[in-house]
Amino acid sequence: MSKRRKKTSHLKEEVCMLCRRADVHPDICGPTLSESGICVHKFCLFFANGLYEHTVLQRIVLRFPLDAIRSTIEEAEQKHCFVCGEKGASIYCAETGCERSFHLPCATEGECVTHFFGSHRSFCCEHRPQQTVEAEPEQDTTCVICLEPVGDKKSYHTMVCPLCTQAWFHRSCIQ
Repeated sequence: MSKRRKKTSHLKEEVCMLCRRADVHPDICGPTLSESGICVHKFCLFFANGLYEHTVLQRIVLRFPLDAIRSTIEEAEQKHCFVCGEKGASIYCAETGCERSFHLPCATEGECVTHFFGSHRSFCCEHRPQQTVEAEPEQDTTCVICLEPVGDKKSYHTMVCPLCTQAWFHRSCIQ
């Protein structure tokens, strides 16, 4: 029986306290970080509203103050994800006045955009930046990364190289 408790306890510790998930791919949310009873995904920390400003660069690893993480977790408990409806949405749309918030793993399903550079801003589906390139894929165009078809038009899920307008990608392949 103690083995069973230990296993359950271990699984509980693996759940990110920001996105509330344990089973997301590390390419989406990054590795799980645990310290002082707090368990979070690295990328969930980067995108959590206001948390990025509290970082300090130490040996190329971004460190977040534990009190700032705890405060962010408490604040997220009051927000519901506009995509899945669950509590704990710690990522807010960067558009001034927008009330939408979401979990990082829900971003793709909700057609949100997250910038994995600079100040790590995020945008809901209504306010996300969009490509201004006027190009449509030719028939049977494939993603230059996975070599699967990209469809017949530019969309949230497909993008084109802005310079050559010939190379097409799936958003998920680039990310």
